[in-house]
Amino acid sequence: MAEQIRVLLVDDHTLLREALRDALVTDPGLAVVAEANSGESAVRLAVQHRPQVVLLDVEMPGHHAPTTVQLLLENCPGIHVIIVSMSDESETVRQLLAAGVSGYLHKSVNLPTLIAAIRSVVQQGTMSRSVLVSVPREGLTAPEPPRAAAPGVLSPRELEVLALVAKALSNRQIATRLGITEGTVKRHMRNIFGKLDAVSRIDAVNKAAAASDQAG
Repeated sequence: MAEQIRVLLVDDHTLLREALRDALVTDPGLAVVAEANSGESAVRLAVQHRPQVVLLDVEMPGHHAPTTVQLLLENCPGIHVIIVSMSDESETVRQLLAAGVSGYLHKSVNLPTLIAAIRSVVQQGTMSRSVLVSVPREGLTAPEPPRAAAPGVLSPRELEVLALVAKALSNRQIATRLGITEGTVKRHMRNIFGKLDAVSRIDAVNKAAAASDQAG
């Protein structure tokens, strides 16, 4: 059996934190090793339990998220911090991405998206410079005219690849499923990222889905 991914939950709302824990542990590949209700306790528990992933809330009393992120990264080399927040304010998102988080997810994302994000950052490793971003479309930039790009610009094969990405399959698994090489899958992903102006696999799925809704 593959080793479970160790997760630390950080949220000052006890009911929300417990609900998230109960949801995550339904996946046999995840283990919630500790729970914290503040940035200070998050760093202490991270040092004690050595999780691979920290799910960190931003809106906690007296909490400066960039500082917490910095302390986590300094005290626990190799750790991945994913922000899970109700805030989609542009400057907050940019500050935390600059601080070195591996992902920024809005709390409106569903459980499969969150689990896929956890797995993705661990699989990518600490050398990857890509980050996962999933916020409402207006979250990172000011409103702008709709882009001309839509799922129609993707080739049928690229759409097949993206559909499997949405199921959290790895490049190797996608290659096996489609009967192509892993290198070909990577080439398709580069094309998809370019056409959708995506910064991560989840971002590509979200942008394709949003564009599909607009087209429909």
